[in-house]
Amino acid sequence: MEETYLLNVEGVKKKILHGGQGELPKLQDGSKFTFHFQTLKDDFERTVIDDSREAGMPMEIIVGKMFKLEIWETLLSSMRIGEVAEFWCDIIHTGMYALVSRGMRRISEGRDPLEGQKHRCGMGNMFDYHSTGYDDLDELQRTPQPLIFIMELFRVEDPSAYKRDTWAMSKEEKLAAVPVLHSEGNRLVLRREFAQAAAKYQEAVICLRNLQAKEKPWEDGWLKLESLVTPLVLNYCQCQLELGEYYEVLEHTTELLQKHNDNAKAYFKRAKAHAAVWNEREAREDFQRVAHLDPSMAAAVKKELKQLGERMRKKHVEDRKRYQGLFQSSQG
Repeated sequence: MEETYLLNVEGVKKKILHGGQGELPKLQDGSKFTFHFQTLKDDFERTVIDDSREAGMPMEIIVGKMFKLEIWETLLSSMRIGEVAEFWCDIIHTGMYALVSRGMRRISEGRDPLEGQKHRCGMGNMFDYHSTGYDDLDELQRTPQPLIFIMELFRVEDPSAYKRDTWAMSKEEKLAAVPVLHSEGNRLVLRREFAQAAAKYQEAVICLRNLQAKEKPWEDGWLKLESLVTPLVLNYCQCQLELGEYYEVLEHTTELLQKHNDNAKAYFKRAKAHAAVWNEREAREDFQRVAHLDPSMAAAVKKELKQLGERMRKKHVEDRKRYQGLFQSSQG
């Protein structure tokens, strides 16, 4: 086993466990590393904290995109394709690991890595958390310590060689992606591929929300982006109606109406969702609001109210029969 030390990097030691191939990759902003990793404590047992193979997917990071654990970019930059290396990193490089690990674990569990996180810098977020939700990571937050990273580098891709994830795009790339995603979503709707269309609309909304986060709410830049967000959210909700995800529609239309309480289309979609889950009073109120805000939709509202009345009457008849049957069986 060859042992070497990274030069000019304080608090890092490297051991090459398996040599790689070729030259060190040529990197530029936007290059993507794909690799597996293990994180271990520097204790007698070499306790494993995380293992990407157990999580079932390799890790990816983008050069120059402010990954919270900056030292990883440095470590990977020292590796050749196919190389397996072990890095010992002192506390000066590992203080953010608990937060990084929390996000990676949540992603592997199919959850939102930013759920509940305030829009502040990483160090600020560390003080906001009472708990990461994982006991071993809470311990790391309380008592930062040196860590060992074992990494296996699979590939390094130039920015032009892969589809950029939304978060890795520049402002200009996000703005350019939005109309493309919108158009793709519309095309998928025409093919009645509603789940795929919803995903396109959602990705476009995420692009715009990321840009909005850098603007002051309700000022010109923010409002311009919001005007692009609203139709995408409405399209997304229409897909969810088609898919029967009515509570998803209620959540997103209500959020939209909190900002734009004169949007007749949002009320119409929320009314249909309320009707689908038997919220008769709320559905009627929303339908009536639609007719008031947009008289051109009065005919559509009248039709929906008629259908709602028929469905509710049918449900009341069925419920009455069911209760009578229960009562008679209990009497018998």
